[in-house]
Amino acid sequence: KDHFLKLDPDIAIILNVDADHLEYFKNIENIIKSFHTFAEMANKAVIYNGDDANTLRAIDGIGGKDMITFGISKSNDYYADNIEMVNAFAHFDAYKKGEKIGSVKLKVPGRHNVSNALAALAAADYCGIPFSEAIASLEQFGGACRRFEILAKLNGITFADDYAHHPAELRVTLEAAMQMKYRKVWAVFQPFTYSRTKKLMDDFAEVLQIPDECVMTEIMGSREVNTEGVYTSQLAAKIPGSVWFNTFDEVADYVLDHAQSGDLVITLGCGDIYKAAKLMIKRLEENK
Repeated sequence: KDHFLKLDPDIAIILNVDADHLEYFKNIENIIKSFHTFAEMANKAVIYNGDDANTLRAIDGIGGKDMITFGISKSNDYYADNIEMVNAFAHFDAYKKGEKIGSVKLKVPGRHNVSNALAALAAADYCGIPFSEAIASLEQFGGACRRFEILAKLNGITFADDYAHHPAELRVTLEAAMQMKYRKVWAVFQPFTYSRTKKLMDDFAEVLQIPDECVMTEIMGSREVNTEGVYTSQLAAKIPGSVWFNTFDEVADYVLDHAQSGDLVITLGCGDIYKAAKLMIKRLEENK
């Protein structure tokens, strides 16, 4: 709810601008206005994704500070070339205004992390950190909690958890998972709010067809009351072969009955779906 507008940044970094938290913002136009205000608040510089159309709209008209772009396109101040995905992990050459600044091998999966890495390099450079040190740090970074976090490997099954709860986030996470050469990828998704699920239902239905298997829970609801009359069963009807359950116990039963050695089971959502992963892990550990 615009909490980021309470910050007082010297450097504002905008990775992308998507339609999210629509129960508060109502539409993408209001989100863009908030990001515009955020960019205006930066005391020294705005580092922004020059490949993202909504971000470009958000920074339009901003002046009086350093404006720095990053992205895949060579029109950006910082960009990547010779991108190679090795089992979902990006290897690429990084450039600043046409000059190669180094080669990077990321330890976090997903092509989207190329842009994230470029943003980090741009910020480090602005702060005077040598590229060699910045790249060394990037290559040591193994990820954050609840961002494709590997929780355990039991009976040959890998269990992971990710905070992704918006279709754009789900897409990049699941596309990365599908590149990692598991026998099957099981997406265990918990929709978070009724409003987001209703407004973006077709988008959710599209991205949740990326994995081999899709298992869902009922919508958590969080701060909302279900005045919309929206349910996971409506989403499941749009995803061929998907299943859904009311409880984590039922989710755990189904997944553990069907997942096999060589599979990835990844729980997805910003609620408490990670508890389903921990429940499955606990059951397998108890049955050793």
